[in-house]
Amino acid sequence: MAVRLLKVSSVATAVFASSGFYLYSKNVDYNDLSIVRFGRAAATTAVISYDYLTTLRDVQYGTEEYWAVKSKVHRRSAERLLDLCCANRGTFIKVGQHLGALEYLLPEEYTSTLKILHSRAPHSSMEHIRQVIREDLGKELSDLFIQFDETPHGAASLAQVHKAVLPDGRTVAVKVQHPKVQRQSSKDIVVMEFLLQVVHWLFPDFAFMWLVEEAKKNMPLELDFLNEGRNAEKIADMLKQFSFLKIPKIHWDLSTKRILTMDFAEGGQVNDREYMRRHGINVNEISRNLGKIYSEMIFVNGFVHCDPHPGNVLVRKSPESNKTEIVLLDHGLYQVLNQDFRLDYCRLWQSLIKGDLKGIERYSRRLGAGDLYPLFACVLTARSWTSVNAGISQTPVTQSETRTPSSRSTPLCISNPLMYTASHLTNW
Repeated sequence: MAVRLLKVSSVATAVFASSGFYLYSKNVDYNDLSIVRFGRAAATTAVISYDYLTTLRDVQYGTEEYWAVKSKVHRRSAERLLDLCCANRGTFIKVGQHLGALEYLLPEEYTSTLKILHSRAPHSSMEHIRQVIREDLGKELSDLFIQFDETPHGAASLAQVHKAVLPDGRTVAVKVQHPKVQRQSSKDIVVMEFLLQVVHWLFPDFAFMWLVEEAKKNMPLELDFLNEGRNAEKIADMLKQFSFLKIPKIHWDLSTKRILTMDFAEGGQVNDREYMRRHGINVNEISRNLGKIYSEMIFVNGFVHCDPHPGNVLVRKSPESNKTEIVLLDHGLYQVLNQDFRLDYCRLWQSLIKGDLKGIERYSRRLGAGDLYPLFACVLTARSWTSVNAGISQTPVTQSETRTPSSRSTPLCISNPLMYTASHLTNW
Protein backbone atom coordinates (compact mmCIF):
# COMPACT_ATOMS: atom_id res chain seq x y z
CA MET A 1 0.00 0.00 0.00
CA ALA A 2 2.83 2.37 0.88
CA VAL A 3 4.56 1.64 -2.45
CA ARG A 4 1.31 2.29 -4.37
CA LEU A 5 0.76 5.52 -2.46
CA LEU A 6 4.33 6.58 -3.24
CA LYS A 7 3.79 5.86 -6.94
CA VAL A 8 0.50 7.79 -7.02
CA SER A 9 2.12 10.69 -5.17
CA SER A 10 5.04 10.71 -7.62
CA VAL A 11 2.76 10.71 -10.64
CA ALA A 12 0.58 13.46 -9.13
CA THR A 13 3.65 15.54 -8.34
CA ALA A 14 4.94 15.13 -11.90
CA VAL A 15 1.54 16.09 -13.38
CA PHE A 16 1.17 19.19 -11.19
CA ALA A 17 4.79 20.22 -11.83
CA SER A 18 4.46 19.88 -15.61
CA SER A 19 1.09 21.66 -15.54
CA GLY A 20 2.60 24.47 -13.49
CA PHE A 21 5.55 24.80 -15.92
CA TYR A 22 3.17 24.85 -18.91
CA LEU A 23 0.96 27.56 -17.36
CA TYR A 24 4.04 29.58 -16.42
CA SER A 25 5.41 29.35 -19.95
CA LYS A 26 2.03 30.52 -21.33
CA ASN A 27 2.00 33.47 -18.90
CA VAL A 28 -1.37 32.40 -17.44
CA ASP A 29 -2.67 34.25 -14.39
CA TYR A 30 -3.32 31.55 -11.78
CA ASN A 31 -6.20 33.60 -10.39
CA ASP A 32 -8.08 33.04 -13.68
CA LEU A 33 -8.14 29.26 -13.16
CA SER A 34 -11.47 27.96 -11.89
CA ILE A 35 -9.77 25.23 -9.85
CA VAL A 36 -7.66 27.83 -8.03
CA ARG A 37 -10.65 30.07 -7.30
CA PHE A 38 -12.74 27.10 -6.16
CA GLY A 39 -9.92 25.72 -4.02
CA ARG A 40 -9.43 29.06 -2.32
CA ALA A 41 -13.17 29.41 -1.61
CA ALA A 42 -13.50 25.79 -0.42
CA ALA A 43 -10.50 26.11 1.91
CA THR A 44 -11.87 29.32 3.43
CA THR A 45 -15.31 27.74 3.92
CA ALA A 46 -13.76 24.67 5.57
CA VAL A 47 -11.62 26.73 7.96
CA ILE A 48 -14.53 28.96 8.98
CA SER A 49 -16.87 25.99 9.51
CA TYR A 50 -14.26 24.13 11.54
CA ASP A 51 -13.65 27.21 13.67
CA TYR A 52 -17.34 27.51 14.58
CA LEU A 53 -17.77 23.77 15.17
CA THR A 54 -14.77 23.34 17.46
CA THR A 55 -14.45 26.69 19.25
CA LEU A 56 -18.05 26.86 20.49
CA ARG A 57 -18.41 23.15 21.22
CA ASP A 58 -17.19 23.26 24.83
CA VAL A 59 -18.63 26.65 25.82
CA GLN A 60 -22.00 26.78 27.56
CA TYR A 61 -24.60 28.48 25.40
CA GLY A 62 -25.98 31.80 26.67
CA THR A 63 -23.16 32.65 29.07
CA GLU A 64 -21.06 35.80 28.86
CA GLU A 65 -18.10 33.62 27.88
CA TYR A 66 -20.13 32.10 25.03
CA TRP A 67 -20.99 35.49 23.51
CA ALA A 68 -17.43 36.77 23.93
CA VAL A 69 -15.96 33.66 22.26
CA LYS A 70 -18.58 33.76 19.49
CA SER A 71 -17.76 37.41 18.78
CA LYS A 72 -14.09 36.47 18.30
CA VAL A 73 -15.07 33.64 15.92
CA HIS A 74 -17.29 36.06 13.98
CA ARG A 75 -14.37 38.50 13.66
CA ARG A 76 -11.88 35.83 12.52
CA SER A 77 -14.38 34.43 10.03
CA ALA A 78 -15.19 37.87 8.63
CA GLU A 79 -11.48 38.59 8.10
CA ARG A 80 -11.09 35.26 6.28
CA LEU A 81 -14.05 36.12 4.05
CA LEU A 82 -12.52 39.52 3.38
CA ASP A 83 -9.24 37.92 2.30
CA LEU A 84 -11.15 35.51 0.03
CA CYS A 85 -13.10 38.31 -1.65
CA CYS A 86 -9.96 40.36 -2.23
CA ALA A 87 -8.14 37.34 -3.68
CA ASN A 88 -10.93 36.10 -6.01
CA ARG A 89 -12.23 39.62 -6.83
CA GLY A 90 -15.11 40.19 -9.27
CA THR A 91 -18.32 38.47 -8.17
CA PHE A 92 -16.85 37.66 -4.76
CA ILE A 93 -16.25 41.34 -4.03
CA LYS A 94 -19.77 42.19 -5.26
CA VAL A 95 -21.35 39.65 -2.89
CA GLY A 96 -19.01 40.70 -0.07
CA GLN A 97 -20.07 44.33 -0.47
CA HIS A 98 -23.69 43.24 -0.27
CA LEU A 99 -23.00 41.31 2.94
CA GLY A 100 -21.28 44.35 4.40
CA ALA A 101 -24.52 46.33 3.99
CA LEU A 102 -26.73 43.79 5.80
CA GLU A 103 -26.45 45.42 9.23
CA TYR A 104 -30.01 44.39 10.02
CA LEU A 105 -29.22 40.67 9.41
CA LEU A 106 -25.54 39.95 10.07
CA PRO A 107 -23.42 40.34 13.22
CA GLU A 108 -21.56 43.63 13.49
CA GLU A 109 -18.21 41.81 13.24
CA TYR A 110 -19.08 40.80 9.66
CA THR A 111 -20.57 44.07 8.44
CA SER A 112 -17.84 46.32 9.84
CA THR A 113 -15.12 44.09 8.35
CA LEU A 114 -16.68 43.56 4.91
CA LYS A 115 -17.52 47.25 4.46
CA ILE A 116 -13.83 47.71 3.67
CA LEU A 117 -14.53 46.09 0.27
CA HIS A 118 -16.17 49.32 -0.95
CA SER A 119 -12.71 50.92 -0.94
CA ARG A 120 -10.77 47.84 -2.08
CA ALA A 121 -12.26 47.30 -5.52
CA PRO A 122 -9.73 46.01 -8.08
CA HIS A 123 -8.25 48.16 -10.83
CA SER A 124 -7.70 46.89 -14.36
CA SER A 125 -4.53 47.97 -16.15
CA MET A 126 -4.68 50.46 -19.02
CA GLU A 127 -3.59 47.63 -21.31
CA HIS A 128 -6.79 45.76 -20.41
CA ILE A 129 -8.91 48.91 -20.74
CA ARG A 130 -7.54 49.56 -24.24
CA GLN A 131 -8.17 45.93 -25.13
CA VAL A 132 -11.87 46.09 -24.12
CA ILE A 133 -12.37 49.37 -26.01
CA ARG A 134 -10.62 47.97 -29.09
CA GLU A 135 -12.68 44.76 -29.05
CA ASP A 136 -16.05 46.41 -28.40
CA LEU A 137 -15.82 49.72 -30.27
CA GLY A 138 -13.49 48.61 -33.07
CA LYS A 139 -11.12 51.57 -32.67
CA GLU A 140 -8.11 52.57 -30.67
CA LEU A 141 -8.70 54.65 -27.57
CA SER A 142 -6.79 57.60 -29.10
CA ASP A 143 -9.15 57.62 -32.11
CA LEU A 144 -12.22 58.07 -29.88
CA PHE A 145 -11.03 60.52 -27.21
CA ILE A 146 -8.67 63.49 -27.32
CA GLN A 147 -7.99 62.99 -23.62
CA PHE A 148 -8.39 59.92 -21.40
CA ASP A 149 -7.34 59.91 -17.75
CA GLU A 150 -5.40 56.72 -17.11
CA THR A 151 -6.05 56.88 -13.36
CA PRO A 152 -9.61 55.65 -12.74
CA HIS A 153 -12.01 58.25 -11.39
CA GLY A 154 -13.65 55.38 -9.50
CA ALA A 155 -13.45 51.60 -9.37
CA ALA A 156 -16.00 48.98 -8.37
CA SER A 157 -16.19 45.19 -8.24
CA LEU A 158 -17.33 44.82 -11.87
CA ALA A 159 -15.96 47.90 -13.65
CA GLN A 160 -14.02 51.12 -13.37
CA VAL A 161 -14.74 54.66 -14.59
CA HIS A 162 -12.36 56.95 -16.46
CA LYS A 163 -12.79 60.64 -17.20
CA ALA A 164 -12.34 61.47 -20.89
CA VAL A 165 -12.85 64.25 -23.43
CA LEU A 166 -14.57 63.75 -26.79
CA PRO A 167 -13.28 65.34 -30.02
CA ASP A 168 -16.04 68.01 -29.75
CA GLY A 169 -14.77 69.01 -26.28
CA ARG A 170 -17.49 67.42 -24.14
CA THR A 171 -16.31 65.72 -20.95
CA VAL A 172 -17.61 62.19 -20.43
CA ALA A 173 -17.32 59.33 -17.97
CA VAL A 174 -16.37 56.00 -19.57
CA LYS A 175 -17.34 52.94 -17.53
CA VAL A 176 -15.34 49.91 -18.64
CA GLN A 177 -15.99 46.39 -17.38
CA HIS A 178 -13.09 44.42 -15.93
CA PRO A 179 -12.20 42.08 -18.81
CA LYS A 180 -12.34 38.79 -16.85
CA VAL A 181 -15.54 39.36 -14.86
CA GLN A 182 -17.95 38.26 -17.60
CA ARG A 183 -16.20 34.92 -18.04
CA GLN A 184 -15.72 34.19 -14.33
CA SER A 185 -19.05 35.32 -12.88
CA SER A 186 -21.22 32.32 -13.79
CA LYS A 187 -18.59 29.86 -12.52
CA ASP A 188 -18.12 31.85 -9.31
CA ILE A 189 -21.87 31.76 -8.61
CA VAL A 190 -21.91 27.96 -9.05
CA VAL A 191 -19.02 27.71 -6.56
CA MET A 192 -20.84 29.92 -4.05
CA GLU A 193 -24.05 27.92 -4.41
CA PHE A 194 -22.27 24.60 -3.79
CA LEU A 195 -20.34 25.88 -0.77
CA LEU A 196 -23.39 27.53 0.79
CA GLN A 197 -25.29 24.24 0.44
CA VAL A 198 -22.45 22.52 2.30
CA VAL A 199 -22.58 25.15 5.05
CA HIS A 200 -26.36 24.78 5.26
CA TRP A 201 -25.91 21.02 5.67
CA LEU A 202 -23.43 21.58 8.53
CA PHE A 203 -25.46 24.39 10.11
CA PRO A 204 -29.19 23.87 9.34
CA ASP A 205 -30.08 27.30 10.80
CA PHE A 206 -27.91 28.99 8.17
CA ALA A 207 -30.46 30.67 5.90
CA PHE A 208 -28.57 32.67 3.30
CA MET A 209 -29.19 30.63 0.14
CA TRP A 210 -31.28 33.57 -1.07
CA LEU A 211 -28.02 35.47 -1.61
CA VAL A 212 -27.05 33.05 -4.37
CA GLU A 213 -30.51 33.22 -5.93
CA GLU A 214 -30.27 37.02 -6.01
CA ALA A 215 -26.78 36.85 -7.55
CA LYS A 216 -27.93 34.37 -10.22
CA LYS A 217 -30.81 36.65 -11.16
CA ASN A 218 -29.07 40.01 -10.94
CA MET A 219 -25.49 39.45 -12.08
CA PRO A 220 -26.33 39.08 -15.82
CA LEU A 221 -28.29 42.35 -15.62
CA GLU A 222 -25.44 44.20 -13.91
CA LEU A 223 -22.94 42.91 -16.46
CA ASP A 224 -25.01 44.27 -19.38
CA PHE A 225 -24.20 47.98 -19.57
CA LEU A 226 -26.74 48.51 -22.36
CA ASN A 227 -29.38 47.48 -19.84
CA GLU A 228 -27.95 50.07 -17.44
CA GLY A 229 -28.18 52.75 -20.12
CA ARG A 230 -31.82 51.89 -20.83
CA ASN A 231 -32.63 52.01 -17.11
CA ALA A 232 -30.98 55.43 -16.83
CA GLU A 233 -33.12 56.84 -19.63
CA LYS A 234 -36.27 55.20 -18.25
CA ILE A 235 -35.89 56.62 -14.74
CA ALA A 236 -34.89 60.04 -16.11
CA ASP A 237 -38.19 60.13 -18.03
CA MET A 238 -40.21 58.86 -15.05
CA LEU A 239 -38.79 61.53 -12.72
CA LYS A 240 -38.50 64.40 -15.18
CA GLN A 241 -40.76 66.57 -12.99
CA PHE A 242 -37.94 66.86 -10.42
CA SER A 243 -35.68 69.61 -11.71
CA PHE A 244 -33.22 68.95 -8.87
CA LEU A 245 -32.51 65.39 -10.10
CA LYS A 246 -29.84 64.83 -12.74
CA ILE A 247 -29.27 61.56 -14.59
CA PRO A 248 -26.17 61.68 -16.84
CA LYS A 249 -26.98 61.46 -20.56
CA ILE A 250 -25.92 58.22 -22.27
CA HIS A 251 -23.74 58.33 -25.40
CA TRP A 252 -25.05 55.29 -27.26
CA ASP A 253 -22.52 55.45 -30.09
CA LEU A 254 -19.77 54.80 -27.53
CA SER A 255 -21.59 52.19 -25.47
CA THR A 256 -21.72 48.39 -25.60
CA LYS A 257 -22.48 45.56 -23.18
CA ARG A 258 -19.07 46.15 -21.56
CA ILE A 259 -18.67 49.91 -22.06
CA LEU A 260 -21.00 52.71 -20.98
CA THR A 261 -20.19 56.30 -21.92
CA MET A 262 -22.17 59.11 -20.29
CA ASP A 263 -21.89 62.81 -19.47
CA PHE A 264 -19.40 63.40 -16.67
CA ALA A 265 -20.99 64.64 -13.42
CA GLU A 266 -19.12 66.40 -10.62
CA GLY A 267 -20.30 66.34 -7.01
CA GLY A 268 -19.69 65.17 -3.47
CA GLN A 269 -21.03 61.97 -1.97
CA VAL A 270 -24.36 62.28 -0.22
CA ASN A 271 -22.82 61.36 3.15
CA ASP A 272 -20.01 63.94 2.90
CA ARG A 273 -21.32 66.62 5.25
CA GLU A 274 -18.06 68.57 5.06
CA TYR A 275 -18.45 68.88 1.27
CA MET A 276 -22.03 70.08 1.74
CA ARG A 277 -20.94 72.60 4.37
CA ARG A 278 -18.21 74.03 2.10
CA HIS A 279 -20.61 74.38 -0.83
CA GLY A 280 -23.55 75.74 1.13
CA ILE A 281 -25.76 72.69 0.53
CA ASN A 282 -28.66 72.27 2.95
CA VAL A 283 -28.60 68.72 4.40
CA ASN A 284 -32.33 68.80 5.22
CA GLU A 285 -33.18 69.83 1.66
CA ILE A 286 -31.15 66.90 0.33
CA SER A 287 -32.98 64.55 2.73
CA ARG A 288 -36.40 65.83 1.64
CA ASN A 289 -35.53 65.56 -2.04
CA LEU A 290 -34.18 62.02 -1.65
CA GLY A 291 -37.46 61.15 0.02
CA LYS A 292 -39.36 62.56 -2.94
CA ILE A 293 -37.22 60.63 -5.43
CA TYR A 294 -37.59 57.28 -3.70
CA SER A 295 -41.24 57.82 -2.84
CA GLU A 296 -41.95 58.37 -6.53
CA MET A 297 -39.95 55.28 -7.47
CA ILE A 298 -41.54 53.01 -4.85
CA PHE A 299 -45.09 54.24 -4.45
CA VAL A 300 -45.93 55.66 -7.88
CA ASN A 301 -43.81 53.95 -10.56
CA GLY A 302 -42.84 50.67 -8.90
CA PHE A 303 -39.40 50.95 -10.50
CA VAL A 304 -36.74 51.20 -7.79
CA HIS A 305 -32.99 51.93 -7.98
CA CYS A 306 -31.41 49.10 -5.98
CA ASP A 307 -27.94 50.43 -5.17
CA PRO A 308 -28.23 53.87 -3.52
CA HIS A 309 -24.94 53.74 -1.60
CA PRO A 310 -23.13 57.10 -1.12
CA GLY A 311 -20.85 56.62 -4.13
CA ASN A 312 -23.89 56.45 -6.42
CA VAL A 313 -25.69 59.51 -5.01
CA LEU A 314 -23.86 62.79 -5.54
CA VAL A 315 -24.89 66.29 -4.45
CA ARG A 316 -23.77 69.59 -5.92
CA LYS A 317 -24.64 73.19 -6.70
CA SER A 318 -25.75 73.59 -10.31
CA PRO A 319 -23.07 75.47 -12.29
CA GLU A 320 -25.83 77.29 -14.21
CA SER A 321 -28.49 78.11 -11.59
CA ASN A 322 -26.56 77.60 -8.33
CA LYS A 323 -29.48 75.48 -7.11
CA THR A 324 -28.88 72.26 -5.18
CA GLU A 325 -28.96 69.10 -7.33
CA ILE A 326 -28.81 65.36 -6.75
CA VAL A 327 -26.99 63.19 -9.31
CA LEU A 328 -28.06 59.54 -9.38
CA LEU A 329 -25.53 57.09 -10.83
CA ASP A 330 -25.22 53.34 -11.51
CA HIS A 331 -28.54 52.22 -12.97
CA GLY A 332 -27.57 48.60 -13.58
CA LEU A 333 -30.06 47.10 -11.15
CA TYR A 334 -33.69 48.09 -10.62
CA GLN A 335 -36.47 46.24 -8.83
CA VAL A 336 -39.86 46.18 -10.54
CA LEU A 337 -42.70 46.08 -7.99
CA ASN A 338 -45.93 44.38 -8.99
CA GLN A 339 -49.15 46.34 -8.62
CA ASP A 340 -50.50 44.47 -5.57
CA PHE A 341 -47.25 44.77 -3.64
CA ARG A 342 -46.89 48.46 -4.50
CA LEU A 343 -50.40 49.35 -3.32
CA ASP A 344 -50.17 47.25 -0.13
CA TYR A 345 -46.84 48.90 0.64
CA CYS A 346 -48.37 52.34 0.03
CA ARG A 347 -51.24 51.61 2.42
CA LEU A 348 -48.89 50.18 5.03
CA TRP A 349 -46.89 53.42 5.07
CA GLN A 350 -50.05 55.47 5.33
CA SER A 351 -51.04 53.37 8.34
CA LEU A 352 -47.59 53.81 9.89
CA ILE A 353 -47.73 57.56 9.48
CA LYS A 354 -51.22 57.81 10.99
CA GLY A 355 -50.71 55.23 13.76
CA ASP A 356 -53.48 53.02 12.34
CA LEU A 357 -52.65 49.75 14.12
CA LYS A 358 -55.31 47.72 12.32
CA GLY A 359 -53.96 48.90 8.99
CA ILE A 360 -50.38 48.18 10.08
CA GLU A 361 -51.32 44.61 10.96
CA ARG A 362 -53.47 44.07 7.85
CA TYR A 363 -50.96 45.28 5.29
CA SER A 364 -47.92 43.82 7.06
CA ARG A 365 -49.59 40.42 6.94
CA ARG A 366 -50.42 40.90 3.26
CA LEU A 367 -46.74 41.61 2.65
CA GLY A 368 -45.78 38.33 4.35
CA ALA A 369 -44.78 39.47 7.87
CA GLY A 370 -47.34 37.22 9.60
CA ASP A 371 -47.39 37.41 13.41
CA LEU A 372 -44.10 39.32 13.33
CA TYR A 373 -45.83 42.43 11.97
CA PRO A 374 -44.80 44.57 15.02
CA LEU A 375 -41.14 43.73 14.42
CA PHE A 376 -41.61 44.30 10.67
CA ALA A 377 -43.05 47.78 11.34
CA CYS A 378 -40.15 48.68 13.64
CA VAL A 379 -37.49 47.45 11.19
CA LEU A 380 -39.15 49.22 8.28
CA THR A 381 -39.39 52.60 10.03
CA ALA A 382 -36.30 52.28 12.27
CA ARG A 383 -38.61 53.42 15.10
CA SER A 384 -39.67 51.86 18.40
CA TRP A 385 -43.04 50.13 18.78
CA THR A 386 -44.08 52.99 21.09
CA SER A 387 -43.50 55.48 18.27
CA VAL A 388 -45.27 53.23 15.76
CA ASN A 389 -48.29 52.97 18.08
CA ALA A 390 -48.55 56.74 18.32
CA GLY A 391 -47.98 57.27 14.58
CA ILE A 392 -44.47 58.07 13.38
CA SER A 393 -45.57 61.47 12.09
CA GLN A 394 -46.70 62.42 15.64
CA THR A 395 -43.56 61.50 17.60
CA PRO A 396 -40.04 62.93 17.27
CA VAL A 397 -37.15 60.52 16.72
CA THR A 398 -35.56 59.68 20.07
CA GLN A 399 -31.84 59.43 20.80
CA SER A 400 -32.11 55.66 21.33
CA GLU A 401 -33.79 55.26 17.92
CA THR A 402 -30.96 57.09 16.13
CA ARG A 403 -28.47 54.63 17.62
CA THR A 404 -30.17 51.46 16.35
CA PRO A 405 -28.34 49.41 13.66
CA SER A 406 -31.40 49.37 11.43
CA SER A 407 -31.48 53.15 11.46
CA ARG A 408 -27.90 53.30 10.26
CA SER A 409 -28.41 50.75 7.50
CA THR A 410 -31.76 52.00 6.20
CA PRO A 411 -31.46 54.44 3.28
CA LEU A 412 -31.95 58.03 4.40
CA CYS A 413 -35.09 58.52 2.36
CA ILE A 414 -36.73 55.35 3.71
CA SER A 415 -35.92 55.91 7.39
CA ASN A 416 -37.57 59.32 7.16
CA PRO A 417 -41.30 59.42 7.99
CA LEU A 418 -42.02 59.96 4.26
CA MET A 419 -44.41 62.78 5.00
CA TYR A 420 -44.29 63.62 1.32
CA THR A 421 -45.85 60.26 0.64
CA ALA A 422 -48.79 60.74 3.01
CA SER A 423 -50.17 63.64 1.01
CA HIS A 424 -49.08 62.07 -2.28
CA LEU A 425 -51.26 58.99 -1.77
CA THR A 426 -54.44 60.38 -0.23
CA ASN A 427 -56.41 59.98 -3.47
CA TRP A 428 -55.60 56.26 -3.84
